Amino acid sequence: MLESIEVTKKFVGKTAVDSATFTLEPGHIYALLGPNGSGKTTWMKMVTGLIKPTSGYIMYDSKPIGIQSRKEIAYMATEPYFYDWMTIKDVGKYYEDFFEDFSLSRFNELISRMELSEKLKTKNLSSGMSAKLKVAVTMARNAKIYLLDEPLNGIDLIARDDVMKTMLESASPENILVISSHLVEELESVVDRAIFIKDSHFAGLFDLEELRQSEGMSIADKYREIFGHGGQINA
Repeated sequence: MLESIEVTKKFVGKTAVDSATFTLEPGHIYALLGPNGSGKTTWMKMVTGLIKPTSGYIMYDSKPIGIQSRKEIAYMATEPYFYDWMTIKDVGKYYEDFFEDFSLSRFNELISRMELSEKLKTKNLSSGMSAKLKVAVTMARNAKIYLLDEPLNGIDLIARDDVMKTMLESASPENILVISSHLVEELESVVDRAIFIKDSHFAGLFDLEELRQSEGMSIADKYREIFGHGGQINA
């Protein structure tokens, strides 16, 4: 279980995340939704331990995020993070050396599916190819928590199907998947719960099946209600 308890992150002149409190449970795939600048990436980086909250706590299995828990978290950032000298093969070897839960055979299977040659240099990859590589190397880990920040960016429709399939294959009753994306309707068939963040504030966590049955709304409908002009938060 992953708990965000009154988590706040302030930078100079800006509050990126403000008193975010919610709980994520294993066995679910969560969409993390909100406009640019709402605090999604900042919250993910706090979960991974890359940055520290100004106040509040992030707990994993009732313990504060620390060295041990970070070993069980696989994070895919939006920023490029491969060295220019690396080939795709080098990326696999690097992750195999760095992460105990990384499966090189799984990585090779995924890059083959995504039609990525292991001989390609990372500096020569298109934005779409780089996005597919980041997804492959992240999902080749056997983590307890997967955090994917905009994994569908720059990927064409056919490649998105491969990425979606890869994410679904990695889901299990023992792990938590959190996917941040602006392609809200693309996530409808993948996620079963959605977290909304508006203007750095937590704006609701919804079970999508309950949302459909009780309110007759899709994830996109709820997004429009919360973030549309004049929309009200009904959390």
